[in-house]
Amino acid sequence: MNPTVLETKMAVTPLLSASITSSSSSRSSSSSSSSRSSEADDIENPPTSAPFDLLDVKYQFQNKPFCEFFSYKSLAVLSGHIGSVSCLALCGEFILSASQGKDIIVWQQPDLRLFTKFGHGDGSVKALVTTGNKVFTAHQDSRIRVWKVSRRSENVFRLIDTLPTTKDYLGKFMKQSNYVQTRRHHKKLWIEHADSISCLAIYNELIYSGSWDKTLKVWRVSDLKCLESIKAHDDAINGLVASKGTVYSASADGKIKAWGKEGKSSTSHSLKGILEGHKDVSVNSVVVSEDGKWVYAGGSDGFLMGWEGTCDFTSWKLVCEMKAHQMAVLSMSLVGEFVCSGSADKSIGIWKRQAYGKVCKVGVISGHEGPVKCLQASPNNVGGGFLLYSGSLDKSLRVWWVPKHSSKGEEDIATR
Repeated sequence: MNPTVLETKMAVTPLLSASITSSSSSRSSSSSSSSRSSEADDIENPPTSAPFDLLDVKYQFQNKPFCEFFSYKSLAVLSGHIGSVSCLALCGEFILSASQGKDIIVWQQPDLRLFTKFGHGDGSVKALVTTGNKVFTAHQDSRIRVWKVSRRSENVFRLIDTLPTTKDYLGKFMKQSNYVQTRRHHKKLWIEHADSISCLAIYNELIYSGSWDKTLKVWRVSDLKCLESIKAHDDAINGLVASKGTVYSASADGKIKAWGKEGKSSTSHSLKGILEGHKDVSVNSVVVSEDGKWVYAGGSDGFLMGWEGTCDFTSWKLVCEMKAHQMAVLSMSLVGEFVCSGSADKSIGIWKRQAYGKVCKVGVISGHEGPVKCLQASPNNVGGGFLLYSGSLDKSLRVWWVPKHSSKGEEDIATR
């Protein structure tokens, strides 16, 4: 059977493109160190042409008819990490994945080839996000590292700073009131995380970091300064997501807390509401719909729960609750009307959003040989479906094509 070529247009991102506008260069932070100074010079004098002139991206799939259920298989299995895949992010034509083995890999689409590797030896990576031409990675050593594409070689990432920055640290360490008690007989500056950083989120030029130390910290992208530290939960923070001015933190204390700025000009955040999960059950992942109205989360008991928020995002009510997996839900991703859940049972659940925020299971994807630790769905339409990327403790990153329509309603998917 001849393969059918399905086409999608991918958004061009400035992250790995050599052309940076002068307006973005003006937001670069200043520093006394020579490395930061040379980096600023690079931004102010961008090259005249970009090495990545992205056109239409094509994917090839075998043309398989839909029968009684969705029929599809893994499009690719990407191996190369030396440890369990812990997190991933999409950035235009690139996929970034990181592992407990301290390495970060950049994969290039559409052929999904290994483009470059970086970060080896800088601590086990727990989370990563991208913004502009920078990559932020959170590590088990309680630090956030900031990377940037080198101007001299487009496939080389340079470490340009570590959070908290030296400048931020030196400006606070002499004052006793800047120290907080982290455990008995031990203090740290309030800008420092005292334990592993488990999750990151970015919204409106701010980076949010959640940690096992139970705090939520807010960092400004432009100068990498820590603006705020919030004692957010009674146990470790496992997940973060930001939408419509509200930041949601999911915790092992069984709660999701919603945080928002106190005013338009305010830099501090206050608690807007609490979404209650199951008692004594860790909430491991949280996602929010594009309009900010619906919040979904997965817990260690295998349940998927959903809440509806009011128009002013000041209160939420539980609208769905169901047993999604036989083991803990570890990761989630939401794209359009679909919610995807990755589990310790090695499977991925595909759910379709219904009226009033309820969800209906439309498929189960199997194929990983270990727990599914991270998920990321692409918003691009590909042949009547979407691409789903999954990372697992089996050290692999897999790429799936998920169809959006079934010929016989909501049925299960079984793929091997």
